[in-house]
Parts: sequence; C-alpha cells; structure tokens
Amino acid sequence: MFKKVCIIGCGLIGSSIARAVKKNNLSNQIVSSNRSKITNKKVIKLNIVDDSSADTKKMVRGSDLVIIATPLSSYKNVILKIKNSLKNGAILTDVGSVKKKVISLIEKNIPKNISWISSHPIAGTEESGPDSGFADLFKNKWCILTPSKQTKDQDIKLLKIFWKKIGSRVDIMDAKQHDYILSITSHIPHLIAYNIVNTTLNVKKKKERDIIKYSAGGLRDFTRIAASNPIMWRDIFIQNRKNTTKMIDKFIKNLKDLKKAIKNKNEKKLEKIFTKTKKIRKEIIAAGQDIGKPDFGRK
Repeated sequence: MFKKVCIIGCGLIGSSIARAVKKNNLSNQIVSSNRSKITNKKVIKLNIVDDSSADTKKMVRGSDLVIIATPLSSYKNVILKIKNSLKNGAILTDVGSVKKKVISLIEKNIPKNISWISSHPIAGTEESGPDSGFADLFKNKWCILTPSKQTKDQDIKLLKIFWKKIGSRVDIMDAKQHDYILSITSHIPHLIAYNIVNTTLNVKKKKERDIIKYSAGGLRDFTRIAASNPIMWRDIFIQNRKNTTKMIDKFIKNLKDLKKAIKNKNEKKLEKIFTKTKKIRKEIIAAGQDIGKPDFGRK
C-alpha cells in the first residue's frame, strides 16, 4: 500500500500502528523517530520497525505516509523540524484527540504539495510506551478523519483504506464538531476519573488499607482511566479548554442538582435521573462500543 511509512513517536498508539502495518503488510518499510535513544533501540529490538532514530528529518525523508504520534504540545516543534524533509505528495496525519487548533497550526507550516489529513483513532489503554502496543488495538474501533481544505479526495480515500485495513471503522467529521463531541465522550470522563481518584488519595491517607481492600468495580475502573498518560491528557485539556470548561460547568450544575435531591430525600427525582442514565448504557452496547457481559467481561 505504501513504500515507506514513518511514525514519529512510538508510544502505545504509535507502536500499535507500526505493529498493525507489519501484520497487514501495508508498507515495504516502516521507520520511527523517538527522542529517546533507549526507545529507538527498543522498537528495533522488538521488531516493531525496520529502523528508528532521533534524527526525525532523516526518518521522514522518502516516506509516503508520516504519522505524528507525539503529545499535542510537541506538534509545533515536530512540524517545523520535518516540513522541508517531507516527500512531494506525501500524506501527513496524526493521532491526536483535539483537532481545531492542530489543523490550523499544521496548515500554516507545511508545503502545499503535502496532503495533511488529521486522524483520531479512538482507541487506547491506560498503558504507555512501545512495550504496551499491540496490532489489534484498532480492531472495530472508530477512527475520525478531519481533512484540511487543501487535501485531495484520492488521498482521503487512501488514508481511509489504511485505517480500515488495520481494523478501524472510519468516519469524517468537521474539526469543531469533533472537539465538541470528544469533550463529552472522552475528555470530561477522564477529568472526572482524575478528580475522583485524587479525592480518594486524600481519604486514603487516613484509612489506606480499607480504601484499597474494598475497592469496588466503580473505583477500580476510575483508577484504570486515571492511570492514562498524564502529559497527553494535560495537553488535551489545554488544547480543548473551550469545550471542556463548558462541560465542567454543566457537570457541576448536574452534580449540585443531585446533591440537592439527596439532601432533600427526593426519591422520585433520583430514580428519574438514574433510570434515564441507564438507557445510555444500553445504547452504547447496542452501538457496539462495549459488551453487555456483567463486570465489563472481566474474569
């Protein structure tokens, strides 16, 4: 499908893409670039890529597809470093969770002969690093494309095929809509998880043994989400602050309503809220985003 694919940043997502490309024979050569010498040696040793180096310009040269898989805060440095090394007609994409500002930044800094098509594979785990990746990470998961205005239709089709071949379901969305929807479905849930676990840490100081010993499924799952890459999520909240702050305001309002209903022993209101929210779970299962097996399929 491609002669050469370059992945900048072989963390969980980047290394999973590399593994999926190799597994599905989508490129004659796959290389990566990482700041860490240890990471560059590791991805070669693990046979994730054919070559890897901190010299990003060198790795990018001659690549038909370049994928930026680094934290959002690093994008400017990355694009300024590689813009003059990109192959004429190459497709440039990324895997970031925020789009509007990113698309504008890269559009301003790349040559017109480059097809810049931002991607967001909605997949991942709480783990990070090249050891954590696996080829089937994207299987049956959504990948949202937000093409720039200068992108050729044929390149959009090619990138769609690429994501489909590594297992994703693909959709195309406006950047503004993407950032709004993801603030609800992903960003705020993570923020809530971080805050709940942070609250637990404060309580844990007094009764450490009991907090851990009696961790129910709810707290356990929140700790899993809150174990996600802190740098990545720091960047997400800053980049998408307009949407996330609005959602925080709505969350606080709803939380106050719940607090009031509990304090006033308003049984009808509590039951109405809990019944309404239960329907969302059923819709998520029906949409194939999770399974209905008890305890989320865990043994």
